[in-house]
Amino acid sequence: MKHIEANFDGLVGPTHNYAGLSFGNVASQNNANAHSNPKSAALQGLAKMKALHDMGMTQGVLAPQQRPDLDTLRRLGFAGTDAQVLDKAYREAPAILSAAYSASSMWTANAATVSPSADSADGKVHFTPANLVNKFHRSIEPEVTGRILQATFADAAHFAHHRHLPEHDQFGDEGAANHTRLCQQYGDAGVQLFVYGRYGFDASQPAPKRYPARQTREASEAVARLHRLNEANTVFIQQNPEVIDQGVFHNDVIAVGNQNVLFYHQQAFLDTEQALAETRRKFGDHPLHFIEVPTAEVAVQDAVKSYLFNTQILTLPGGEMAIIAPTECQENPAVHAYLEKLVTLGTPITQVHYFDVKQSMQNGGGPACLRLRVALSAQEKAAVNPNTLMSDAKYAELTAWVEKHYRDRLSAEDLRDPQLVVESHQALDELTHLLGLGSVYPFQR
Repeated sequence: MKHIEANFDGLVGPTHNYAGLSFGNVASQNNANAHSNPKSAALQGLAKMKALHDMGMTQGVLAPQQRPDLDTLRRLGFAGTDAQVLDKAYREAPAILSAAYSASSMWTANAATVSPSADSADGKVHFTPANLVNKFHRSIEPEVTGRILQATFADAAHFAHHRHLPEHDQFGDEGAANHTRLCQQYGDAGVQLFVYGRYGFDASQPAPKRYPARQTREASEAVARLHRLNEANTVFIQQNPEVIDQGVFHNDVIAVGNQNVLFYHQQAFLDTEQALAETRRKFGDHPLHFIEVPTAEVAVQDAVKSYLFNTQILTLPGGEMAIIAPTECQENPAVHAYLEKLVTLGTPITQVHYFDVKQSMQNGGGPACLRLRVALSAQEKAAVNPNTLMSDAKYAELTAWVEKHYRDRLSAEDLRDPQLVVESHQALDELTHLLGLGSVYPFQR
């Protein structure tokens, strides 16, 4: 049976703005309070999805969150009409208002961890939404994320959905941004790499000192249990605390994998040799390519600025692998030189394609942040909500929807405008019909 890997990209929401909410994410902090362009951001994301569809990839769309989250603002004591709630929050607690407006769900690598049926004991594709407890503006996402995933992957015969982990820092879970899977073919049993930043219950273990480690080992182990994985197909690797303190807030900023390729920076992991030896042993007697990028060729700071590792590695229909990179990689001399060399080294990666996703990059997310990877059999793909899969018609439909509903400029001052709430609700209500999701948003229930 043919298996594929689908990429489900997050659709940028109507309230995309730059609030600098993500401590530890250098790009997010550096662009705080700049004017954003929600329309341009959404169109850039759709253009990338359409381009991958045109390459022959299976490409899906995940809906954004409802924003602003007025229920959370009311829970925090801001009372009255929608307009009064917004005005009080703007005057008394602008940082909280910014959090309630955050469109960070566009980075669906943080939406959930996904394990394919080939690895799970029950033969189902498993989904666990990330709890994202390290950042308040993202910690309010998991319930709606779960509803969107269940509406997208609804067939219980093929898909198993779990509740997010307990909302506590000791079980901090950031989803697929700290998880990758290695395999021969997508339908073969694989090895799942869970990368964590620290231990939740043992403070004596290594941990970063400047920036927070958002993923705990205990969270990764819990997700592996929920997904009915076993010791033979799981490896738990600690991220290097020193690179977290240099702005590598997730593993997908310093490493990325696809099929039998792991592409990573020399400083990515703690105890690298031990972790890779375990991975190779569990992978078995099949070709496995570890591509290590030396610090001497690409410094950690260049990797962070360009998001060299927050790229997608795709297996194209012809079998060759390609890197989908942001144009920032092309503009960085060291990174561009490395990528030019990489495609000549005889590894499975033979192509690099550059995409303009600057609206996302300026808020701290590259191509890999924008997508959730889901390996599917032909039967499982047929069971996916067809309205969420990219096609020429769907691209035209969603582009027209963005053009109709999105603003082309958003500032901090605009967040107190009650008309923005009306516009956002109208847009999302229409979107749920376009994607066949049903009533997933609080304002619809």
